[in-house]
Amino acid sequence: MNTSAALRPGYGGRRPDPHAAALSASIGLWVFMGVATVLFALFVTAYVMRMSGEDAVAIALPWQLGLSTALLAGGSVALQASARAARGVAMRRTRKLLLAGGLCALAFLLVQLWAWSALLSAQVMPAGNPGGSFFYLLTAVHGLHVAGGLAAWAWTARAAWHPAADLVGLGWRIALCARYWHFLLAVWVVLFAMLAWLTPEVARFICGTA
Repeated sequence: MNTSAALRPGYGGRRPDPHAAALSASIGLWVFMGVATVLFALFVTAYVMRMSGEDAVAIALPWQLGLSTALLAGGSVALQASARAARGVAMRRTRKLLLAGGLCALAFLLVQLWAWSALLSAQVMPAGNPGGSFFYLLTAVHGLHVAGGLAAWAWTARAAWHPAADLVGLGWRIALCARYWHFLLAVWVVLFAMLAWLTPEVARFICGTA
């Protein structure tokens, strides 16, 4: 008997359990976000310590960061709404909101590059000033995480536009994307607030060197 045929339904084989797949993916995402949280916490600690140095100077952040923050927040909201639409068995709305979420994330990255260009034009270089150095480092690392999220989003979007798309299986994929986008937004808000308001004086007070 054909071995591959024996694995098909009707020959004693089993279909993959979507609930088990969703649970495994969910646990994997929680673990990844935990590791990423530790990574960003270490960067934040290093930034506070470095900004307490005598040569540290706070930089003026470009206005584009406000726009990029709004875009990331919009993407997070759109993906959450897309996951909700999938549970309500509304394929058309699910696809539109899923597309909106991905486009917002892509726009976020482009605006971040615009912010980099604005800083470079203002002679804020990656080397020389601890504030500038950490700005490029932190935004680059966060941007890489957003780019990774876009790869997962593309995989989900491919499933959403498949002719035989299943809203049940699609729903948990979009829900995981939404959860990751919420995480990216939370991390960015912390980084943005720190870059905007952590002056050398505040850093020295935190480190006890004031």
